[in-house]
Amino acid sequence: MGYVLITGASAGIGEEFAKQLAKQGENLILAARRVDRLDALAAKLQADHNIQVKTVAADLVAPNAAEELVRKIDQAGWPIKGLINNAGFGERGPFAKIDLARQLNMIQLNVTVLVDLTHRLIPALEKQPDAFVINVASTASFQAGPNMAIYYATKAFVLSFTEALHEELKKKGIKVSALCPGATQSEFAQESNMTDSVLFKAGVMTSEAVVHKALANRNKAIVIPGFKNWLGMFLGKLSPRSITRKLAALMQA
Repeated sequence: MGYVLITGASAGIGEEFAKQLAKQGENLILAARRVDRLDALAAKLQADHNIQVKTVAADLVAPNAAEELVRKIDQAGWPIKGLINNAGFGERGPFAKIDLARQLNMIQLNVTVLVDLTHRLIPALEKQPDAFVINVASTASFQAGPNMAIYYATKAFVLSFTEALHEELKKKGIKVSALCPGATQSEFAQESNMTDSVLFKAGVMTSEAVVHKALANRNKAIVIPGFKNWLGMFLGKLSPRSITRKLAALMQA
């Protein structure tokens, strides 16, 4: 019996991963700061689907938080068969104007914690059949993003890192995939000050559709849900980077 660990599971895409994996009969470990929301979600999923759902309160921006989370999992004896690195956040605005501490925390959560957890859990994943890792990147991964410079840069790292792991770990039987959604219905827009941006005004996908695509294609290195998002990525590859970064800036307006 193995568990799928989902970070940032208290809302949005992370919560939807929990719901859809529960329907598939997977046992879950849910990690986030808001443990009251995790506990409520866990109780419902266990009652509805007859699975085991564990919750762990974790502020992953805190020093050594990833190490502490893995220590708790090891001490509890919960074998890991899947890891969904979903926790992350963004912030809109000029790099020089956004609080530096917030931007460094963004790098910590979006990049460092993702790498830390993945490295620590690979030995456990190697012991499980059909093990997998899904790293939540973004369509922001494919170009620079003026007025969201750090967020775009962190997601570019996630995409590159995940593609490399996809090749390294396939021989060990571990599927590794980068999920690259565009604008999605979640708390992200509010937390990143983007509700009035062109990007979100242009239309969003549901978390349900995004997660369904991710789980159905977890064997692929890159998963881009939605034709509009795929087309934007494809056209961006054909355009000079000087153009794609200007377009990205316009989408944050």
